[in-house]
Amino acid sequence: MNATLPWDDDKPHEECGVFGVWNGGDAAALTALGLHALQHRGQEAAGIVSLDEGGRFHAHKGLGLVGDNFGEAKVIASLRGSAAVGHNRYATTGETALRNVQPLYADFEFGGFAVAHNGNLTNAHALKRALVRRGCLFQSTTDSEVFIHLIAISLYSTVLDRLIDALKQVQGAYSLVALHDGALIGARDPLGVRPLVLGRLANGGYVLASETCALDIVGAEFVRDIEAGEIVVINDEGVRSVKPFGRHAGRFCIFEYIYFARPDSVMEGTPVYETRKRIGAELARESGVPADVVVPVPDSGVPAAMGYAAEAGIPFELGIIRNHYVGRTFIEPTDQIRHLGVKLKHSANRPMLEGRRVVLVDDSIVRGTTSRKIVEMVRHAGAKEVHMRISSPPTTHSCYYGIDTPERAELMAAKHDVAEMARIIGADSLAFISLDGLYRALGQPGRDAAKPGFCDACFTGDYAIPLTDWQDNADRQLSLLQPAGQ
Repeated sequence: MNATLPWDDDKPHEECGVFGVWNGGDAAALTALGLHALQHRGQEAAGIVSLDEGGRFHAHKGLGLVGDNFGEAKVIASLRGSAAVGHNRYATTGETALRNVQPLYADFEFGGFAVAHNGNLTNAHALKRALVRRGCLFQSTTDSEVFIHLIAISLYSTVLDRLIDALKQVQGAYSLVALHDGALIGARDPLGVRPLVLGRLANGGYVLASETCALDIVGAEFVRDIEAGEIVVINDEGVRSVKPFGRHAGRFCIFEYIYFARPDSVMEGTPVYETRKRIGAELARESGVPADVVVPVPDSGVPAAMGYAAEAGIPFELGIIRNHYVGRTFIEPTDQIRHLGVKLKHSANRPMLEGRRVVLVDDSIVRGTTSRKIVEMVRHAGAKEVHMRISSPPTTHSCYYGIDTPERAELMAAKHDVAEMARIIGADSLAFISLDGLYRALGQPGRDAAKPGFCDACFTGDYAIPLTDWQDNADRQLSLLQPAGQ
């Protein structure tokens, strides 16, 4: 069993993590360490493809965590070579199955090619239909395989030109790392929605990773972020940059700062931990309430709660304790276990809550089921008042760019106003940070509707990249309802 548990299904779920090494010595071991640091971005599966000095590729993939798949020395020893790419998967498209585990690998006329992708393509189904009509045979159900087939049918001669040809046909959000016999390649979509950074090893080799925390674990020095729409080609001659899409104003995913990125990472030059504290401080300024204690919903609510408490002058306490040893593979839930619900992951610290007015700080409300159980648990521990504060604006729209969110009909904020949400979750009051407040915490005067600095579609419905597959499906459904001849 490796499914999301019923009490763990009330958050936007992880995206994916990618990692690549060129001239890294024992590249597979470094990649496994990098993927371990990126484990928070995907826990369903992990894979590594390495390239040895003779031009031979070696691969190992498996369902489950990085440690489950790459914890044995013999597995790492089988992945020979000084170059490798790796991937942590959380499925946003395609079912959880071994055939969907990345990196994907194919043998082309120019040799072997492996690719690992973080993000989501919004025209993958349309492209797949066209490719199948051309005779392409898909081996997986993940949208990432589209890259492989577009490269295969490209009429360009070089690997780089074939990849550029493929990237110019896809829509959506992507950061990818790819490996062939001549180079390690990294690329970001033209709006830079998904993250990718470049690091340098002490021996002169290079690393590509989704977050800087993965550079730290392998002792690589941060060089820079890969720019929006940029492709970097890394080989023994160094790093070459190509920008085939021209210049675009970036729309980096704002939810990376709120929830996804590890707190010790630096995203687009901004430390995540400090940003989350600033978000909490802004939240306190916007919606402060008289209280005795500020309590985070662990773990993602901790930095924002610290910022809130400092700004409000209210003591910060760990009034909820998280059990870190309950994972996605715990036990098959019985009716009794389901009734216990959130208590499997969180326990109330009664001495910090009893008789007190409590401000609970969390990063988001999606369906609202977990928030309701948390509020109930805190009340049962004796809290006199429970006020909930959320360090993101209301999540009113689904994400189509690589974050696994429910359909819009299941999003609490899409169906209810804040007062109704407070009543449903049982809080004395509920407040979210405003969109302008979130932008202020990120160093901007507010959100410029004409030129937003981030992708914030989950809060605004402002989808910067066309949703071709969803529109195509809506058009097809509409055509089925129309009488013949119209």
